[in-house]
Amino acid sequence: MSELVLVSHGQFCTELKKSAEMIMGPQENIHTVELLPSEGPEDFKAKFDKTVEGLGDFTVFADLMGGTPANVVARILMEGEGHFDLFTGMNLPMIISFINAEMVGGEPNIVDDAKAGVVHVNEMLS
Repeated sequence: MSELVLVSHGQFCTELKKSAEMIMGPQENIHTVELLPSEGPEDFKAKFDKTVEGLGDFTVFADLMGGTPANVVARILMEGEGHFDLFTGMNLPMIISFINAEMVGGEPNIVDDAKAGVVHVNEMLS
């Protein structure tokens, strides 16, 4: 089973995992790495490295393109230290898409599902 690593500023990733678990049940293959206010990029990288140590196939969702969590993880890719997919703009529909694909043995459509979750309800109602 593929693993999912959520990375974010503050506790966003941890709370997003909890929200996904409210809908989909416990998710032992989802891991979180928080960048706390007292930490810098080096601290975050150490926590990320420890989290992914021993994981086989994994995907990373980051909260914000250009933010420290995404930048640290992107640097790992650029320097050839890891082989995984990195997506930014993390939201709940992305996580649900990932979980559903794992459950049925399919490929998630991460980007499209993430975009589909953004709806201006006022326009839809009129």
